[in-house]
Amino acid sequence: MGRYDFKALRVHQEASHLLNSPRLTRIPPWYDTVAAVPPAQILVRPLPVQHQPKQRLSKTRKPSKMFKPQKITYEEDRLRKDFFQDHPWELARPRVILENDGRDGERHDWSRMEQSGKKVDAESVIQRQIWLLQNSREMTKAKAYDQARREFYTVRHFEDVERRVAKEEALATGAYFGKSFLDIGMELENKAYEEWRTSALKEAATLEQSRNAAQSGDPESALADASLDESELAAGLEELEEVVPAQGQDALGGSPVHPGTTEQ
Repeated sequence: MGRYDFKALRVHQEASHLLNSPRLTRIPPWYDTVAAVPPAQILVRPLPVQHQPKQRLSKTRKPSKMFKPQKITYEEDRLRKDFFQDHPWELARPRVILENDGRDGERHDWSRMEQSGKKVDAESVIQRQIWLLQNSREMTKAKAYDQARREFYTVRHFEDVERRVAKEEALATGAYFGKSFLDIGMELENKAYEEWRTSALKEAATLEQSRNAAQSGDPESALADASLDESELAAGLEELEEVVPAQGQDALGGSPVHPGTTEQ
């Protein structure tokens, strides 16, 4: 057969012969799949589907990316990119992607923003903008985007008003909601900031004292001038009271003389 190898075309046939003989007793998992979708018998590689016209720069030079599949792009992709660049926080909103039969979008009428059974979201703005571009001759991309965005803001404003009124009514009847996620986050942030501020002030004071001691040339004075807060000083004294003996008691252990002095 020359340089061509047709063994792949005879895989199912050889497996059938082995099944009829006692050499192969179990059916391979791929047996039915290969029978339903046999290997291709075309030796020439077909061109991929051309989703958009491709311009050739030179007629004499063979294109290097002839068999590379083209990117599938839709008009909605560019509109989504523009919308989410202006409204990045819309990506943080939860979305329901469950559909009943996969053709729910065909039953929507995008001549208006609000649809029955669908919450107004970013996709509503995109579909509304496409409807305006397809059904209005003098409508441009910028005008359609502004109109769809204005209708989107109006719907969101009404939703905020309804949410605020419902909360006020619930509070008037004795409901208690507690702290919001924003309040909890701000408290944690303020707590972390105060801890950092306290440690930064202590570190700055220590650096200032060491700098003054280096200029004066007396490091012992810097240690003596090290200031502590009253709370830290009281906590340190309480720890020392348990170790240092009271007046009139003999010290257990330790040096018999003060370090730095010599015994006479």
